[in-house]
Amino acid sequence: MAEQNNGTPSHIPTVIADELHVVYRVNGGKGGKGSATAALSRILRRGESPGVRKVHAVKGVSFTAYRGESIGLIGSNGSGKSTLLKAVAGLLPAERGTVYTHGQPSLLGVNAALMNDLTGEKNVILGGLAMGMSREQVRERYDGIVDFSGINEKGDFISLPMRTYSSGMAARLRFSIAAAKDHDVLMIDEALATGDRKFQKRSEERIRELRKEAGTVFLVSHNNKSIRDTCDRVLWLERGELLMDGPTDEVIKAYEKETGK
Repeated sequence: MAEQNNGTPSHIPTVIADELHVVYRVNGGKGGKGSATAALSRILRRGESPGVRKVHAVKGVSFTAYRGESIGLIGSNGSGKSTLLKAVAGLLPAERGTVYTHGQPSLLGVNAALMNDLTGEKNVILGGLAMGMSREQVRERYDGIVDFSGINEKGDFISLPMRTYSSGMAARLRFSIAAAKDHDVLMIDEALATGDRKFQKRSEERIRELRKEAGTVFLVSHNNKSIRDTCDRVLWLERGELLMDGPTDEVIKAYEKETGK
């Protein structure tokens, strides 16, 4: 079961990060060393040129997330929040340590699947299929996705190419597509910063529904109010290290005291 009768999350682990380290490598070319031939040569040698710069983005982070939890990630810019989500989603390899997941993690949004030259309507179908929904499920949920996004509140925008959308409209549609599916683990990066207060409210309500339906939700946001309204637990990262992990109010108070935000 997803929750106990008292409303607290049941102790079924969905994500375990064990001493996770993530390192980016940035190749810099000097005098032709950045050419495709040189890159291929480095791969074949399994070596790195002296021009490779390493960025240690996540440093030894450990935590266990449970089914039914909504977990906020806070920290200053460049603290490793988004990198951590990508590693949990399997989009970035671990340098050291391990991530275990129960079920399929989904990182919002479905940017890779949405295409600017296609209409919003076709992108809803494409995005739903990309997330593993059947054509039947996409058809059943199509009207709900469009209504939730508010895309058509000021005209028939869903029939227009996505290149005609503002960045806010596109982000709302991405959130609406991703939120239409029941996820084992849903990770949202700054989604609630998009749109007016009405849309943010709908988003927060949908996250609560997703929690009840079984999954675990991770939310990265610089908006402490969204974190307070949505999450019952917070991870605070700085410079890739986990400084604090605990109840939302406790962690945010410590964060605000330290940063003055």
